[in-house]
Amino acid sequence: MSKLDKEERELLEAFEEGELKRVPDAERTQQRHQQYAEAMFKKYARINIRLSSRDLRGLQKKALAEGIPYQTLVDSILHKYVEGRLHED
Repeated sequence: MSKLDKEERELLEAFEEGELKRVPDAERTQQRHQQYAEAMFKKYARINIRLSSRDLRGLQKKALAEGIPYQTLVDSILHKYVEGRLHED
């Protein structure tokens, strides 16, 4: 199991001890929040960015080698960076 912070441990303990109860209409509420989360991640915003021609060509070559559009590659790189999963060698 992943490391839990203090609040998460307290919630887990309360759940395991049977102290937590479902709210009325829990399934409908869960479905609604699931839809909110999915909609949030589906929305894309258009941005304009200035890159050197050399960097753009490099991105396009790497994307071609991966078989994906270069915009998708840029999106993936930025997403990994934001999530803390992109590290320098």
